[in-house]
Order: sequence, then structure tokens, then C-alpha cells
Amino acid sequence: MPVVAPVGRIAARVAAALVLTLAVGLGIAPVAPAGAAPPVGLLAAAPGDDEEGGTPALRAQLEAASKGYLEAKTALDRSVKRQKQLGGQLKAVEAELVTRGAKVGEIAGVAYKKGRLTAASALLNSNSPEGFLDRAAALDAVATNEDRALRELLATRDEATKTRQGIDGEIREQRKQVALMGKRKEQAERALTVANNKASSSGGSSPGGTSSANATPAKRNADGSWPAESCSVNDPTPANGCITPRTLHALNQAKAAGFTRYVSCYRPGGSGEHPKGRACDFAAQKGGFGGVATGGDRTYGNNLAAYYVRNADRLAVLYVIWFKQIWLPSSGWKAYSGGNGDPSSDHTNHVHLSVI
Repeated sequence: MPVVAPVGRIAARVAAALVLTLAVGLGIAPVAPAGAAPPVGLLAAAPGDDEEGGTPALRAQLEAASKGYLEAKTALDRSVKRQKQLGGQLKAVEAELVTRGAKVGEIAGVAYKKGRLTAASALLNSNSPEGFLDRAAALDAVATNEDRALRELLATRDEATKTRQGIDGEIREQRKQVALMGKRKEQAERALTVANNKASSSGGSSPGGTSSANATPAKRNADGSWPAESCSVNDPTPANGCITPRTLHALNQAKAAGFTRYVSCYRPGGSGEHPKGRACDFAAQKGGFGGVATGGDRTYGNNLAAYYVRNADRLAVLYVIWFKQIWLPSSGWKAYSGGNGDPSSDHTNHVHLSVI
């Protein structure tokens, strides 16, 4: 059965609709001046609501799918690196195995041609006490040498076997991670298909922006994974609140690359990553969030979206939304029709960035 929204929320939406209708009727786009707060719909949403389009369920699905995909990709990259290291190690071990095998073969060849030097023959063939001691020492040296050569050969063979097993294990790990990445890709695309009213999951093409700037990578753990971060640093945008250190890094890198127009990050309510301090909205227009971006403003948005796509692996990008399209690390650009027909929820006036 349908869910009835609280009276207060209905009243707020009606008021917002009247303001928007009045602005449209007068031919005025509701633009926030530079440095001022953005429209209320982008700054604060009621708990469980999502003023940027889509639903809490969709956002949760996209977050889980993209995060799972990136974690699997990190594990895959780590496994491929280990396999490469093991491959080099195996090559060295096999070369050593050939050398040690030749040495043992040489010892065996001498024993075959001349007869193995036994304790009895070595000692009985001595003509004097001095010779007896010399032969005893020689016998000990030969035995020690043969024993060491055999032990080294066996140890090298064991090492080669373990290394091959390690490579086989990494290959199995890689197959597992590739399969997991495929499942996460399907999860994200199924969620989008439902949100897009069962539209084709292949819809959506690149906005066509360009960006050659390379961002400074965010900090990773020693194994290549992303460390868990909380909303622990001050949000420098007019939204105030808090964001994660990784979000701040992504924001500062975009500014360093020349994307310096209005930005709003933290939001106390709504679904998605804003309340977690893991998302920012970048206005396409110089004055702030306004109507549908056109001309140079749309080009700015295209280039900013392209910048984050290009640097997705460096900046831990979870997804990017721009002009009714969403970029996912697993699938690239896809149609995103979860908006309500206004520039904010359709993302035609701002680029949305979410990070892990």
C-alpha cells in the first residue's frame, strides 16, 4: 500500500514547488551567488529522503556494488603482483635446480667411473700412519661434500614445488576475484535498470569531457586496500559539517587541477554518502547551483566528470553522476534516470562525486 509522507514534508515540497514555478514563470533560474548557500534541496534532505534523485535503496545498492567491485579489483591486483613475484622467484629456483642437479650428477659420474670411495678402501690403501690420516680426512671431505650437494638439491626442489603451488593458488584467487567483480557489475547494472524504469542497461554514453591532469594518489594500506575513514575532518565548503580525509583529498586535487567553482559536500540528512562525509556536489555554473548547464558551463561539468573518471583509481572514486548519467568503476557510463525532472535531481546543474 502507498506510504503517506509526513505533513511537514509535503508542505515543504509544495513550498519548494511554488518557488520553482514562480522562478520559471519569471524566467529566472534559482542561482546561488558565489560563496552563498546552495538551494535547500541540495543542502539538507529529510532522513530517508533523497533530493538528488533515486532512492535510498538504489544508493545502497550502488555503494555496495561499486565498493565490492573495487575491493575485488584491489585483491586481484595484489594477487597478480604476487604471482609475478613468484614467477621471478620460480625462474631463479629452477636455474639453481639445474646447477645443483649438474653438481650431483658430476659426483655420481665420478663414483661410477672410479668406484665409490669407501671407508675400507680409503683406509686400507694407506701406506703409513700419515697416509692413513690424510685418507681419513679426504674421506670425510668427500662425504661432507656429497651430503651437502644432495641436501641442497632436495631443498631447491622443495622450494620450486612450493613456489609452483603458490602460483597455482594465486591463479585460483584471481579467478575468484574476477568472478566476484562480474557479480558486482551485474548487481550495479540490475539496480540501475530498475531505477531507469527497466531501460536498457547499456544506455548512457560518456559526456565527452577531457582531462589530462593526473591527481596525486590518496593514501592506501600496505596491501593496496583503502583504509576505513570516518567523517573526521572539517568540510571546507559552505555546507560546513565534516567529511573524510579521502573526500577532502579528492576535493583539493580537483581544485588544484583548476576546478574551482562552487562546491557543497556534507549534508546532515538524506541517503547516500553526503551524510557520511564521502560525497561532494560540484556546481557547473560559476554562481552556484542553478538551472540546466549549457555552453561553457556544461563543458566545465563534462571536464570535471572526466577528471574524476580518469583519476578514479588514484582517488578511490565510488561513482560519478552528471547529466542523467552515472559512471561506475565496473561498468563505465550508464543512464541514470532516477531524477524528478529538476536540474538538481537530474544532475544537470552539478557533478556528484562519491568516494569510498
